[in-house]
Amino acid sequence: MITVTINDRKVQIEEGQTILEAAQKLNIEIPTLCHMYMQDGKTENCKGTCRVCVVEVEGRRNLAPACSSPVSDGMIIKTNSPRAISARRNIVGLLLSDHPQDCLKCEKNLRCELQKLAADLGVYEIKYEGEISRYPIDKSSPSIIRDMDKCILCRRCSTVCNEIQNVHVLTPVGRGFDTVISSFMEKPFVDTKCTYCGQCVAVCPTGALREVYNYDEVWQVLSDKDKYVIVQTAPAVRAALGEEFGLPAGTDVTKKMVGSLKALGFKKVFDTDFAADLTIMEEAAEFVDRLNNGGTLPMITSCCPAWINFLETNYGDMLDYPSSCRSPQQMFGAVAKTYLAEKLNVKPENLIVVSVMPCVAKKYEANREEFKRNGIKDVDIVITTRELAKMIKEAGMDLRNIPEEDFDNPLGESTGAAVLFGNSGGVMEAALRTAYEAITNEELGKLDFEDIRGLEGIKETKVNLNGIEINAAVVSSLGNAKKIMDEIKEGKCKYHFIEIMACPGGCIDGGGQPFIRADRGIMKKRMEVIYNADANMEVRKSHENPSIQRIYEEFLEHPNSHLAHELLHTFYHNRQ
Repeated sequence: MITVTINDRKVQIEEGQTILEAAQKLNIEIPTLCHMYMQDGKTENCKGTCRVCVVEVEGRRNLAPACSSPVSDGMIIKTNSPRAISARRNIVGLLLSDHPQDCLKCEKNLRCELQKLAADLGVYEIKYEGEISRYPIDKSSPSIIRDMDKCILCRRCSTVCNEIQNVHVLTPVGRGFDTVISSFMEKPFVDTKCTYCGQCVAVCPTGALREVYNYDEVWQVLSDKDKYVIVQTAPAVRAALGEEFGLPAGTDVTKKMVGSLKALGFKKVFDTDFAADLTIMEEAAEFVDRLNNGGTLPMITSCCPAWINFLETNYGDMLDYPSSCRSPQQMFGAVAKTYLAEKLNVKPENLIVVSVMPCVAKKYEANREEFKRNGIKDVDIVITTRELAKMIKEAGMDLRNIPEEDFDNPLGESTGAAVLFGNSGGVMEAALRTAYEAITNEELGKLDFEDIRGLEGIKETKVNLNGIEINAAVVSSLGNAKKIMDEIKEGKCKYHFIEIMACPGGCIDGGGQPFIRADRGIMKKRMEVIYNADANMEVRKSHENPSIQRIYEEFLEHPNSHLAHELLHTFYHNRQ
């Protein structure tokens, strides 16, 4: 530990940490744009790119970027000197001089970090005028829109794309004033290896990257009297939606969310958790079959569309490892357009399935050709948590004041195992609860698999199944997924069953969730919502869900039946 002095206050901090981290220990705020915290507690700071966080250090001639300057013993720092404040104003002024002045029309209006920083620093006029960068807007992808006119070159997106996700789509291109964050050969997103995970959207401080909006389509179908419009909501949405309405992080708004969806005009409001239970029935049965009959191991979960896209574009020769199960979103759509449509006496083409997801890759997934039957999509429209918040606000409602309501049945009943899908490790935990009892014919005593809970990028546990010790791993972020896939390819993998989620921490940190700048504290609170929901459920195992048992009795026959394979399973493409 060493001692440094910041604004005449002393603080002890570990050698090697930054001035920014030392200031945070004293609750001294230093503005930043390029800096962010990422997975596993590691700090990714883009090497002090934006220089907004400059401070004065005694004995140093030039100003130091606080986010990338390590402290030394006895260092004396001023964060609020006139020189430092003036430099920050000039830097923000220069950024604004090459930035569109269309804040009222921007997706990030009132949430833009550049806008807030300008207001905080008292920058109310553009002193520097001259040429402004202009680039074509990339609308090629079904999930993400790229508007580089609004890029401030903070490099957060390229850091998360390259260092965390290991996808390597975004990178600085050009030099000097002509520098822009782009793709190789400046290709549109749709022609790159972009997985549409949306982590670049989640960390972008301005409106340079945002999701494709589909909620206007929802308004249109809700007003169409010939359409029967239903909606499903993913488990992670309930853990974060309240933040868009000023509720504290970690507030479970499940029933108010359902109430708001009914008030918006949806005929039925269902829970994707029902389909998560269905996924576990199929996935656990598939794992047991592979284990007992010499199938391909390790088996890897297939719920995350960004992960599947990453697999197809980077490991196209390893497509027999993932489970053939569709994601819960797509299972729900297939069941809704068949089983539910018959019960409601509605033609599949007139039944509109809307999904509310924490993920922008779900938009891409719903448009995959294999998820159509007779030309009819299983899931018609996907909107994000943020888009649902916009709809509620546009309707003149405040989530905090909406009466609570329950999900509709038969596709609204779920278990604690299903809600766990919102967290990294949840799919594995739910699957092990069912697989254990299917193989051993014994009741699982302790349901909580604590070894695979938390925000670590790679977690593991062991389970004894009738004398066979099963090694299970939980992986979040595509960078960690690459490590595991390379181990499998090299024959060094010790695992039998692996869960992979593209987003660090899982769906609670999805690209369509309220913006939190990778705040681990908020992620932990969202995670607590999910685990508390599971702990408080009366039924906590997917195979004990009465509605799941009923759909097999009435319709699907049994897990992995011919009809179950037709509706609930899929195949993959080698896109290398």
